[in-house]
This record gives sequence, C-alpha cells and structure tokens, in this order.
Amino acid sequence: MRSSSPFAAEPPLPHGRPSLTAVLYCNLGTPDEPTAAAVRQYLAEFLSDPRVVEIPAVVWQPLLRGAILPLRSAKSAAKYASIWTAEGSPLKVWTEKQARLLQGWLGERGHRVIVRPAMRYGNPSIASQLDALKAEGATRILVLPAYPQYSGTTTASIVDAVAAWSQRQRSLPELRFVNRYHDQHGYIKALAARIGRHWLDHGRPDHLVMSFHGVPERTRDLGDPYFCECQKTARLLAGQLGLLPEHYSVTFQSRFGKAKWLEPYTEPSVRALAQRGVGRVDVVCPGFTADCLETLEEIGQEVRDAFLGAGGKEFHYIPCLNDDGPWIAALGALAEQHLAGWPTQEPAKPDALAATRERALAMGAKQ
Repeated sequence: MRSSSPFAAEPPLPHGRPSLTAVLYCNLGTPDEPTAAAVRQYLAEFLSDPRVVEIPAVVWQPLLRGAILPLRSAKSAAKYASIWTAEGSPLKVWTEKQARLLQGWLGERGHRVIVRPAMRYGNPSIASQLDALKAEGATRILVLPAYPQYSGTTTASIVDAVAAWSQRQRSLPELRFVNRYHDQHGYIKALAARIGRHWLDHGRPDHLVMSFHGVPERTRDLGDPYFCECQKTARLLAGQLGLLPEHYSVTFQSRFGKAKWLEPYTEPSVRALAQRGVGRVDVVCPGFTADCLETLEEIGQEVRDAFLGAGGKEFHYIPCLNDDGPWIAALGALAEQHLAGWPTQEPAKPDALAATRERALAMGAKQ
C-alpha cells in the first residue's frame, strides 16, 4: 500500500500558458459575522498564534479556552456589531477594495499582475489564497502586508503562515516579502493629505493624537523594532504637516491583559488632554491602513467618550487611508519597487517585435 504524501496535490502543469506574477495583500483579519460564535472562532485562532501571545501553550491554552474566550467573545461581538456594515466587516471590505484598486493601478502601469487579498486570521486565509493563485498559474508571488510598521506580532506572523503553506507544497512559486514601509515618502504624503482634507473641511484641532496599535513592552526590550518605526512615522508625518512637538502626541491603543504594553496609552492620554483644558482633539491611526474595530469602535466610540467625559469639547476621529487615491498610488509604487526584475510587463505583440528587429537590422547596416 502506498503511503499518503505529505504534500498537497499539485494543479495541472500550465503547458502553453504564460506564468503569472501575483501580489498577496495581507491584513490581520476579522470574524465572518458579528456573533459570539464567529468571534470566538476568530479570537481562538488569533490568540493561539505564538507570535501574538508568547506564553507556553501548556499554560496559555487552558486559560484561553476556559476563561478568556467564554468571557470575551460576546463582548467583542457586540463591539463588532456596532461597526458592521451592509457589505460586512469594514476591514475586509476596505482590504478587498484596496486589492482591486492596486491591481488596477499596476495594470495602468502596464503590469500583468494578479492581486488577491488575504487575512492572517479568518477568511480568506493566506493558505487558501496561495492555493488559488497557484491554480491560476502564478509562479511568482509578492507578499505585501497591510502593516507599514514591522512587528514580529504581525509582519513576521504573515511570513510564518506563508512558510507553513510552503512546507506542504511540492512545487513552490518564487516568493518575495515586503517587511516595512513606515518611512516611505508616498505613504507619509498620503497620510498628510488625508489629514489635510479633514482639516480643510472641519478646521484644525488644538492637538493631534497619533494612535498606533500597542504591543507588549517586553517585545521592544527583546529587539522588536515596532516602537521605533512608529516614532519615525510620527516624526515624518508631523514634519509633513508642519507640526511642532507640542502640537501632537504619539500613543498606543488596544492593550490586552495586565502586562505592561507600549506607553503612553491612548485613552488615558486623551483624558489628560481634556483635563488640561485642551478643547478639541483629533485622533489619527497611522498604523492602520483600513478602518476596522480598533479605529471605528475603540477610537471613534470609546476614546471619544473618554475625552468628552473628561471635559473635552470636541473630538474628531480622522478615518484611515482606505481607498484614498494617494494611498493607492503609494501602495502601487511600493509593489512596483518590490516586483522589479520579474517579467510583469505585457509581452510585446509579434508585429511589434518584428518591426523592432527590422529597425535594429537597418541601423546596423548603416553603420
């Protein structure tokens, strides 16, 4: 009896069909529905990733399954329900739209490239999208995270997921990865343009808060560059906006558990601003490229209530880059840079090749 192979079945070899180049555009993830059951499934996958929670599984899993998921799932589902749209989860909707627009931008530049969205946790999974790309004939795949700042908890986890898929493949595509673009000029300019349009419509605030997703302080001590990259993004953005240091703050949100996370925390910081007499605060989230639970609910609702409850007069959440034209152009330029050297341009037509050859021969004869 033949033993089963450890490798997945391969799609038919694409004889006579040109190989394709693809971009896999990866975001964090979202539950399929704003229900306790769907959120529990999503959180179980997310919080079981050792990149996210660096506690031995033998200690962590009983706590996760026995206490955290039963208590957290229903509460989180209610939060998701408050921001859910008719099209579904905002993060998934925006990520899918960004992928379509990125493919369009690259196509207008003459690149024959497939762009597919994927989620590190939830659907569509990284593995399922890689399978689909292979089936379509993709032999070169650029993995592009939706995270501008590198972190082991996010960017490296995407690499882990691609590596896990690769271990099950007999025929591997060429793979490239984008690690970071926290200081890319186009990204910074797109953020500044987004903020500038908001201020043109609503006036300028007394203070701007740049809120980034938090990670445990311990990861910084162990060498994760995320904190430094957030600070650099903030400095470059402030410079683009012409802000002095006293006009803005850099904070960190979405703390989980009792351990110390990167500080200062966003909600206490905006409370302190209100108590100091700052009348209007605007909050922008430069580390999120698509609006999601952490921006729309945590910042747009919870942090807003905290600021106004502490005596603040006016609060504005400035939406993420989402489908802004300057952002899609920056994303396209980033992808184009990392695709360099791969044959992505449309092949020339035979008539055009023949004409080029004849011109070259004619020039050679004259010499």
